[in-house]
Amino acid sequence: MSQDTDKHIESYIKTLAAIENEMEPYKESKRDLKVSYVENGWLTKEEISLAVKAYRLIKGEVDMDQLRDFYNQVSKTIGRG
Repeated sequence: MSQDTDKHIESYIKTLAAIENEMEPYKESKRDLKVSYVENGWLTKEEISLAVKAYRLIKGEVDMDQLRDFYNQVSKTIGRG
C-alpha cells in the first residue's frame, strides 16, 4: 500500500472509532427501550423484531413485489416453499 493509502486508512479508522463511541449511548438507549417494552408486556421480542424489520424495509424503500419474488425463490431453494 502507498503511504497515502495508509494515511487514509488510519484517518478513516480513527474517525469511525470516534463515531462509534459517540453512538454507544444511543445503542444502549435502544436496548433499554426494547427491554422496557418486553418487561411491561407491551410487545414480545418477536413483535419488536418484526416491527423493526418492517420499519427498515419501508425506510429503505424496498420493492415489496421484488422482495416477495426473492423470498419465494429462496424458500424453494432451501426447501421451505
